[in-house]
Amino acid sequence: MSIAVPKSALDFFKKLQKNNNREWFTEHKPEFKAIEAEVKTVYNELYNRLNAHDEVDKLKIFRIYRDVRFSKDKTPFKTHYGGSFHRKKPELRGGYYLHIQPNNESFIATGFWQPNKDDLFRIRKEFEMDASEMRDIMSDANFKATWGALEGEEVKTAPKGFSKEHENIDLIKKKMYIFTRKFSDKEVLAPDFVDTVEESFKAIRPFFDYMSDVLTTNLNGESML
Repeated sequence: MSIAVPKSALDFFKKLQKNNNREWFTEHKPEFKAIEAEVKTVYNELYNRLNAHDEVDKLKIFRIYRDVRFSKDKTPFKTHYGGSFHRKKPELRGGYYLHIQPNNESFIATGFWQPNKDDLFRIRKEFEMDASEMRDIMSDANFKATWGALEGEEVKTAPKGFSKEHENIDLIKKKMYIFTRKFSDKEVLAPDFVDTVEESFKAIRPFFDYMSDVLTTNLNGESML
C-alpha cells in the first residue's frame, strides 16, 4: 500500500488560515492530531527510504506552534507541516527538508542553509581555487531538470578577502547554497508523491558528496576528520 499525503491535511490548513486563533484550534485539535499522525507516516517513510541509500541520523518534524516573540505576525499557529532530515555528521554534510502547505505552496529543499562561518569560508576558498566540479554538477541535465538553479542569499559584491573580479565570484559571494523544488497541491496529493520526493533527494547526492568532500578536507585534500 502506498503512503500518501491525505487531502484532509491541506484542507485543515486552509481552514486554519481563516481561523488562526487559539479558540478555534483548541476546538479542532483532535482533528489536527489525527491528521498529523497520518502525515508523520509520510515523513517516517521518507526517513526509512533515505536510509536505504544514505545515512540520516535524525528526523525532526517541527511543531505547529509559532514563536511570535520577535515577529510582527502574532498568529499563533503555522499553516504548514515542515520536517528536516539530518545526515550523519561530521563525515556527511547537507540536509533534506520537506514542506507541506496548501495553495500550491509545498516544496522540498536541500543544501546548506546559513552554514557556520568556518564551513562557509572553506567552501569559498574551494571555489576561489577551482569551481569546475561544482559547475559540472549544476549543469548536469538530470540535476537541472530536478532542482533548477542554485539559490541562497549573497553579499553585494565580494566577501572580505576575496576579489570581486574573480571568475567564480557568483559562487563565492553566496552566503548559503540551497536548491528547492516546488509542488502543486495536486502533485502533493498524488499517490507517487513520496516516490517523487525520494528520487529528487537522490538526484542531489552528487552535490552533497562533493560538498562533504570539501568540508572534511583542507585545501591540500588532506582529511580533517
